[in-house]
Order: sequence, then C-alpha cells, then structure tokens
Amino acid sequence: MFTLENDKLKIAIKNTGAELCKITSVKNNINFMWDANPKVWGSFAPNLFPVIGALKDNIYYYNNQKYTLPKHGFIRNNEQIVLQDKSQDALTFKLSYDEDSLKIYPFKFEFLITYQLIDNKINIIHTIKNHGDDIMYFSLGGHPAFKCPVFENEDYDNYTLEFEHPENAITHLINMENGLISNKTKPVFNNSHSLALSHDLFNEDALIFKDLKSKKVTLKSKSHGAVLSVSYKDFPYLGIWAKPNGNYVCIEPWLGIADNETTNQNLKEKESILTLMSHQTFKASYSIEIHNSHL
Repeated sequence: MFTLENDKLKIAIKNTGAELCKITSVKNNINFMWDANPKVWGSFAPNLFPVIGALKDNIYYYNNQKYTLPKHGFIRNNEQIVLQDKSQDALTFKLSYDEDSLKIYPFKFEFLITYQLIDNKINIIHTIKNHGDDIMYFSLGGHPAFKCPVFENEDYDNYTLEFEHPENAITHLINMENGLISNKTKPVFNNSHSLALSHDLFNEDALIFKDLKSKKVTLKSKSHGAVLSVSYKDFPYLGIWAKPNGNYVCIEPWLGIADNETTNQNLKEKESILTLMSHQTFKASYSIEIHNSHL
C-alpha cells in the first residue's frame, strides 16, 4: 500500500492493480471511497486496459490469430505492477509487456498510471507507450467506486448525479447473459442536469453513455450538497454502475466500450478502439475533486 497526503486529503493506492482504494479527509477522517465489501463487489477502482468490459466469449482476433482476454483486461488484480516513481505529490506505477503478456496481447506496451494529489483534487494520468514496430490497438478506462451514502443517517436515494450540461443522452443496454452491448437503448434524461440515484437504477446493469455533452459529473447529497466531482475531458464514454444492493456508485470514464453482440471479434474493427503508432506515446487523464465543504 502506498499513500500520498497533504493538508486536506490522504489517498492510498494498492500495489496490486495500482488501484486507488482510499480518499480520506485529513481533518474529519471521512472516507469517500467504497470499502470493497467482497460480499457485494470486492473492488475499489480497477484500472481498465487493454479492453473495457466484456469481449464476446472473452476472445478477439488480431491478424487472423485468436487471443483470450478477461473482462476489463489484465491491469486489475495484477501483482506485477511496480512503483516507478515517487514524489511529494505523485506516485507513478508501471507494467510492461513480457513473454506471458505477448501470448494474450501481442503488443510491446508500457502502461503507466500516475496519481497526483493537488489541493483537494486527485489527477489520474494514464500514459501508454508502444515499444513495438506495429500499430498497437487498445482501450483504456477508469472504474472508481464512491461511497454512497457518504454520511450517517442518509439513504442511497438521498443522492443524485449532477451533470454540467442538460442531457438527453440514451443508455445503451447490456445483454445481462453475456455482458455484451445490445442494440437496445433506453431514455435516461429529459433535457435534465440531474440523475436520481436508486438501487433499482442498476437492475439492468450499467448505464452506458456514448454522447454526453457533459465532461463533469458531481455526486450530490440532498442534505449535504455537492460531495465530489469527476471530470473526464479526455474520455468520450461514461459508465455509471453499482450492484443493485451496493452502497456505492461507480463513475467510469472510458476510452472504449465492451463488445457489441454483433461484433466480428476483429480487434482492428472493434468499436472505438484506439490506435498508437510504433514508438509513440498516448496520454489521457481524469480527476476526482472532493468539495472543500467536506474537508
């Protein structure tokens, strides 16, 4: 476990998966992250690479070769990630390709994730390097789970997600039998800034948005006001999810998406797949801001 602290916040990151696992107020000891109760959902904030969500049958094809990857890729729960760099306000973790990774993902990648603590904000900075001679194909995303309710004597439905712009986006429904994106959609907003949280909201799995106007979402309590905000200008997709009985909400910035039911499983043709040229570097970041009224 690694920590960073300033006069407002203390954060902790697990070595396994380089997973953010605590965001705590220094003054009042409020923890803003889910506790990863294994009876409900045993994760805090998995890092998603080189795929997001499920592949059809956990399989993809690249240059006529068949490969297998688990849901969300191989960063989450990975014990080979190492601390690359540490400073007073930042920690950087690294995972590089090896002989084993090339058997399931045939690219000479380097994955770096930096957690930077500045005032009341955590910046999560992803750096992807392609050390190979071929174009690299990948997806990238975050999956942070925030405690909800945050404060005592509150219920889950005392909370809303507030979007920075009025929204009319639809959610793209998941086939709950295979985890793939179906061609069915469902309205969520009606030119509204707000999405009321309830456990029933996730009866059909995650809400998946492809065309939100907003690049900032705020978790807001009816009695305590705005608690925290996630800003994700580099990420075109957003997932909102919790287990139906879980007292948390995941706000998930994504560069990529699970396979559609109609996929041909060709990695090069996967929806929203990113490409990185040989010996080039890609960067994307999002931030978590804890509102000062709770610090």
